[in-house]
Parts: sequence; C-alpha cells; structure tokens
Amino acid sequence: MTNNIIIKKAQASDHAFIFSLSPLLAQQAKITWHSADVVNKMQADYIAAMLADTEVPNVTFIAWLNDKPLGFIHVRAHQDSISNETCGTVPLLATAPEAQGKGIGKQLIAAAEKWSKGLGYRLLHLEVFANNDNAYGFYQKQGFQAETIHMIKPI
Repeated sequence: MTNNIIIKKAQASDHAFIFSLSPLLAQQAKITWHSADVVNKMQADYIAAMLADTEVPNVTFIAWLNDKPLGFIHVRAHQDSISNETCGTVPLLATAPEAQGKGIGKQLIAAAEKWSKGLGYRLLHLEVFANNDNAYGFYQKQGFQAETIHMIKPI
C-alpha cells in the first residue's frame, strides 16, 4: 500500500479532511481532568490556528492513495527551548483510522524531515499527549526521544 502513496502540500480544499480527523485526535488525548467538550474544542481550535495564515514558515502535507486522503502532517518553524536555534516542529500528525499501521505516518514524518532539512534545520521537534501510548511508541520508532516532560496535577 505505501508504495502507491503520494504526499502533496495541502490546499484549502483539504481543510475539511483535516478537520474531520479532529475528534480522533481529541479522543487520543485521554485527559480525564477536562471534559470531552473542552478537549474537542481545544483540538478544533488548534487545527484552525495551524491552518491560519502566518509569517512563520510552515507547510501541511496530505498523504493520498487513489485520490483519497489518508492522513496529514503540519510542520513549522520553532525555537528550540534548549539551544534557542530554529528547528522544525510537528504540531499535528493524524491518519484516518483505516490507514493506521500501514506506514502512512512514517511517510508523513519523512516529508516533515525533508522540509525541515531543506530550511537548514538540524532538529525536528514534536509534542505528544502523555496518555497517547500508540503515538508515543510510533514516534520513538521514528527516532524521537523525550527531551522534557510537562506534568500536571488536578487539585
């Protein structure tokens, strides 16, 4: 399947597909101290902000198979909190349920790496919800390592 995947830059016409994956992303957060409505709104607002025009270098890629979108990744410039150098960051990566486990995410990460290297960045940053074990394991397999961990305690 992954041999026939085409990775393209997203167009405005792809936004409906991107937003269609928002509930899936929100569900993966598994944050019990916030209501599902709050998490769903946060995720939809985050996607809207990601897709908004900005001066920060960024791109969204869509993975396609036979004219069907299967996943997306957004990558943008980011200031590394340790070295203060500009690097790439992946604020969002999602694949449709039927495409998960088929190498789509790996190809989207490769596109983000290529874009970041093309801008001269040496690091690619991302954040993942701590309770999203599947995503955490996937990112580790792609070579990502935890650098800092943000923690919270409901009181």
